[in-house]
Amino acid sequence: MTKYAFIFPGQGAQFVGMGKELASEYPEAGKIFQEADEILGYNLSRIIFQGDDEMLYKTEVTQPAVLTTSVAISSVLEKEGLKPDAVAGLSLGEYSALVCAKALHFSDAILLVQKRAQLMQELIPFGKGGMAAILGLTPEEVKNICNKSLPFGHVEPANYNCPGQVVIAGHKEALEEACRLASEKKAKARMLSVSVPFHSKLLQPIKKDMISMLGKISINAPIFSFVANTSARYLKNPEDIRQSLVEQSYTPVLWEDSMKLLIGDGCNLFIETGPGRVLTGFMKRIDKNVRATHVEDKLTLYRLLKILEEVKA
Repeated sequence: MTKYAFIFPGQGAQFVGMGKELASEYPEAGKIFQEADEILGYNLSRIIFQGDDEMLYKTEVTQPAVLTTSVAISSVLEKEGLKPDAVAGLSLGEYSALVCAKALHFSDAILLVQKRAQLMQELIPFGKGGMAAILGLTPEEVKNICNKSLPFGHVEPANYNCPGQVVIAGHKEALEEACRLASEKKAKARMLSVSVPFHSKLLQPIKKDMISMLGKISINAPIFSFVANTSARYLKNPEDIRQSLVEQSYTPVLWEDSMKLLIGDGCNLFIETGPGRVLTGFMKRIDKNVRATHVEDKLTLYRLLKILEEVKA
């Protein structure tokens, strides 16, 4: 028996032109982009489809852009008759997952992630913070190099993505020192092209604003099983989801554990629903025995539909 999980990417997956092909082919997807433009009051779809990298990589644009594209693609999968048994999203992707599961209204989610992005960027001056990927060390080794780098500023593990990859977040100088220490251990370390130390304690000051914003929107019980970033556990109660979204802003993402939970419960086909295929790559490291694929355009959609025909045969 095949159990499906839709997994949604986060910030960093964006690229100019994402979602354009499916938006022109499927009215359902095109409607999502149009709705985003109307809600935000500016032409987000134009930036996504034919803008430039500099504009698209601004955090307050990136987050609603990735959310919109992911939700549009999930609407295509729904049109094709595919419904997930479970959903999860990496970081920002958690909002896409909740929209897919009908726990959040798209109109609420897009305004929320735009304001969330603005708060995060305002809190940490541009050039003062960021994130880096450490490849080839255990989580404990990464924690140790972060602790040794604290004299240079705050730095901590922020994303436990898959075996051999932990993303750290913090002040720029501390990140650079942690990368240097990782390199001394023969690990690979690279700074990421983000200027905000997501999922670190440095963002805890936005807690009050997040509580206020989330308190004003309606959250429903998800219609599909939903795994939360902060706990790698299923959440059903709307108030628990609300609290988790607040904490998600400044606590680590437990992605590997989240995927292991789904695998343990029988999910064996993971569909990355959104731009890029980073999460598909993570799945190959987490468990090679489960199937993972991505959908971002007509070619990858047709490839998925072919896979579904094979598993049903």
